[in-house]
Amino acid sequence: MKKFIIIFITLFISNCSINKVEKTHGVPYLNEKQKKLEINKSNKNDIVSLLGPPSTKGSFDNDLWIYIERQKTGSKIYQLGKKKLEKNNVLILEINEMGLLAKKDFLDINQMNELEYTDKVTSSVYSKDSFVYSFLSSMIQRVNDPLGKRRKAK
Repeated sequence: MKKFIIIFITLFISNCSINKVEKTHGVPYLNEKQKKLEINKSNKNDIVSLLGPPSTKGSFDNDLWIYIERQKTGSKIYQLGKKKLEKNNVLILEINEMGLLAKKDFLDINQMNELEYTDKVTSSVYSKDSFVYSFLSSMIQRVNDPLGKRRKAK
């Protein structure tokens, strides 16, 4: 029994690491890099050479570029592997028609908004007696059993 406990403790301690495990997603050191960008002086080529391609582009406007940096680290051993969010930086760049940087907004983890979610549940509009319910259930039945063999076997 003592050998088993010694082997278990040895394996447990040998798998522990002194260095923090960090997982980084996006552009590293975004805060320092964004300081090098100057409004009305930096162009698209300067931005791409400094930061790389954007994480996302604006849905409605292609001249809105968004860069993201997110870093998570392992927490203390008593929290059993939960990840702690160290950095959550977002850089929003607006580029004018001439290809120059018109506006930049840098948001860090302290400027993020806390969102509250509602507990309300949306109720269904149809009931089992409605035409839509009966039509859809018959279509599902026909898709699952197109020849009707399952009904006849019963």
